[in-house]
Amino acid sequence: MEKSWNGKVALVTGASSGIGAATARLLAAQGLRVVLAARRLERLQDLAAEIISHGGQADVIQADLSQDAACLEVFRQVTERWGCPDVLVNNAGFAYYGYTDVMPWQSARDMIDVNTTAAVHLTRLFLPAMLARRSGHIINMGSVNGIMPSQGTAVYSGSKAFLNAFTTALYRELRGSGVQVSVVNPGPVATEIFDNSEKIANGFRIPAEGGAISPEAVAGCVWSLLRHPRRYAFVPWYWRWTSIAEFAFGWAIDLAGPILLKRQAKRNY
Repeated sequence: MEKSWNGKVALVTGASSGIGAATARLLAAQGLRVVLAARRLERLQDLAAEIISHGGQADVIQADLSQDAACLEVFRQVTERWGCPDVLVNNAGFAYYGYTDVMPWQSARDMIDVNTTAAVHLTRLFLPAMLARRSGHIINMGSVNGIMPSQGTAVYSGSKAFLNAFTTALYRELRGSGVQVSVVNPGPVATEIFDNSEKIANGFRIPAEGGAISPEAVAGCVWSLLRHPRRYAFVPWYWRWTSIAEFAFGWAIDLAGPILLKRQAKRNY
């Protein structure tokens, strides 16, 4: 029999838009109580109201996860109100496309803190209780850029490569514990990530919108992982060949990548 998810608690970070919002909607529709965490309170409140209007359960925690104190506060509020969550979706993150030497250090530091440090911190905070209960599922939001890094995304690709390695190692630690951990590796996704990259000083628009998939497709993958746990998944499925493509054609990216980045720079200046 398939596991019942009614009344289970899912904490979704970066839930104010994009993949996080789509994931929260889908999990709520499947009967889970979703706890929405992100910086933009008004957007979180609007999403929670939408979910509740459709018969779901949603709560809001405003948090800037680039700060350790915010992770601790999320942990405190969740455990005091609902105990240990059944699902933790470490989705919060942002990207930058441009030359690393002119990327503002504060932006780079914030990216590392949000994309990686917050995911590890929240995992570390909730994991002991999951292990004691012998149940729970942690899902980290990676990217194909973490497997096949592209020019202009050095810090972002590095952060996503970290999440892939972190998830794999943790998966091997947790075998037989009752706790699951997975990483989702999407290709380009139609979210605010393209606009937000341009808003960072010296950043360009990410040149990958043409083949971008919907956030709902990624949310569907998260739901699939919860129903059928496994270490990793790619969205769309054909990105699973990314590691082979990097091995076989990395040399071509080495040659073409700098040219593409220069072209993008010319469009922005």
